[in-house]
Amino acid sequence: MKKIAFLFPGQGSQKVGMGQDLCEAHNEVKAVFAAADEVTGLPISRLCFEGPIETLTQTINLQPAITAVNLACLAVLEKAAVAPYLCAGHSLGEYSALCAAGVVSAGDCLKLVFKRGELMHREATRNQGAMSAIVGLTIDQVEAIVARAASKGVVAVANHNSAEQIVITGAPEAVQAAGAAAAEQGARAIPLAVSGAWHSPLIQGAEAAFEAFLKGIAFNAPKCPVIHNVTADTAPDPQQIRTLMARQLCSPVRWYDTMGKMAEAGTEVFVEIGPGRVLTGLLKKILPAGHGARTYNVYDLKTAEKFLQAEG
Repeated sequence: MKKIAFLFPGQGSQKVGMGQDLCEAHNEVKAVFAAADEVTGLPISRLCFEGPIETLTQTINLQPAITAVNLACLAVLEKAAVAPYLCAGHSLGEYSALCAAGVVSAGDCLKLVFKRGELMHREATRNQGAMSAIVGLTIDQVEAIVARAASKGVVAVANHNSAEQIVITGAPEAVQAAGAAAAEQGARAIPLAVSGAWHSPLIQGAEAAFEAFLKGIAFNAPKCPVIHNVTADTAPDPQQIRTLMARQLCSPVRWYDTMGKMAEAGTEVFVEIGPGRVLTGLLKKILPAGHGARTYNVYDLKTAEKFLQAEG
């Protein structure tokens, strides 16, 4: 069996029109969007296809919207009988990875991300937060800066995306202070357009309620390994996976280590399934020169066809 890794994007990859051509061409995709509308009681499919972008990007709409597109693209590959050897998803995308590995059903996946979005939105309205991407420093350097900036307020590492692209999260003043300190060391600090301090202690208030919600969802043993954000490792036990997903809200996303693990496992093909090209972009920075792995994006009819012709 060809070693194909499925990668699923999270927030930040959205655009108006995403998923529309797939929905018009495949009944399986129509069913995914219908389920997203039904589970949330929101016009998710309309927001994906028509926008407006301002409404689409509200966390409460965006989490089920991106997940619906991820699952729509996945449905096209499943219809063509392409199965993953390994799966991972970036932050929100980890739920799509769980669905691809058979840990949760598509309907439950949508229920989980909708609840997650609601709770994250609630915490973001209680605690103002900010996030910045630090480009040009290592994780050790950023962690040292974050430790010093903690005197200004809550600040933490949110995402370790590549060797020298690390997102920080927390209270606006503390994030700004850490960004200024990074700039003094020659790095770039790029403020991100987000509505809350995701993956920080500022949204810790969501964890208990989300953990309780997770208990009501059926989790199965994975059909293929999922490399989890929290540990950058696999977990064979459904209960262990449930616990990791509760912790994922406020823990750093260890994406750099996750991709390293996939490369070590001998992955031959990486396919980013869902809107945008963020994860394949990061992958090009992470994989060593001459690694030989092939990378693809599947986000519409054309890219799905290209991937299936080459690898299907």
